[in-house]
Amino acid sequence: MNFTGLFFAVLLSTRVLAQDFPARPVRVIVPFPPGGGADALARLLGSKLADLWGQQVIVENKPGASGHIGADLVAQSPADGYTLLMSSTASLTEKNVDRFAPVSLVSASAYIVTANPRVAAQNIRELIALARANPAKLTFGSSGVGAASHLSAELFKSMARVDMLHVPYKGTGQALTDLLAGQVDLLFAPSQTVLPHVKAGRLKALAVTGAKRAQTLPGVPTVAESGLPGYQAVGWFGLLAPAATPGSIVLKLSADVNSVLAQAEVRAKMTALGADPGGNTPEEFARFIREDQAKWAKLMRQAGIEAAQ
Repeated sequence: MNFTGLFFAVLLSTRVLAQDFPARPVRVIVPFPPGGGADALARLLGSKLADLWGQQVIVENKPGASGHIGADLVAQSPADGYTLLMSSTASLTEKNVDRFAPVSLVSASAYIVTANPRVAAQNIRELIALARANPAKLTFGSSGVGAASHLSAELFKSMARVDMLHVPYKGTGQALTDLLAGQVDLLFAPSQTVLPHVKAGRLKALAVTGAKRAQTLPGVPTVAESGLPGYQAVGWFGLLAPAATPGSIVLKLSADVNSVLAQAEVRAKMTALGADPGGNTPEEFARFIREDQAKWAKLMRQAGIEAAQ
């Protein structure tokens, strides 16, 4: 067989493979502990993909090293579409991004600046004043070094010119537990993680980090309108496959994920969680990742932050 014949034979085989995909259970690796935004979205998405495919979708939590242990597991898995990563800002960096094939953005949402009720601040202006009067006294938790919950707080520190102590955890769930217990003062957190506690009065919502107010908390202002003009930060979650996954399978995965994200029931559940539904092509998601990394890489260099490897 000549080269041209071989090329078209391979092309045909990958298309046939995509048509039959998936033929067995699919694993979605969440590189963080249970209880966080990535976990909640992976399980919602996984249940609907299982219905669509008629195949089991197994969600596995593989936490550690700010998401890099789970990310490495997926990067080293067979590039056949059967092992996927529910990624975020923390688990994907300039150093490992080339090891993955973007599938689709699942959600990009503003965070909520939440405080333990004992913190003597009811809004962002009061928080800035409190932090300036007590340098290096206020503490903020995060789901790990380099996570969006960490970087959004670092951006706040930089723009507000305040000094607060960072306390990194192995996942949002652990950080939330200590925030509720008063072990840390603040948490820039995904809405789906803290919203029930805010509504129950166990936490205070000082502001949201996006460009507009959240539908789930319309009475809570943005950071920008609360005394820090120009501030904006979002956390995102998206699905990735190992880098060498055939393009036809990546496109099949992307189309199916977008189909699920377009379902009214899924969108309603995500909105109730405070997560804005995503959905885009692999090319669009790749561009989104590049732009997001460029923004945070600059802040990390300025703040001397070294992400986990």
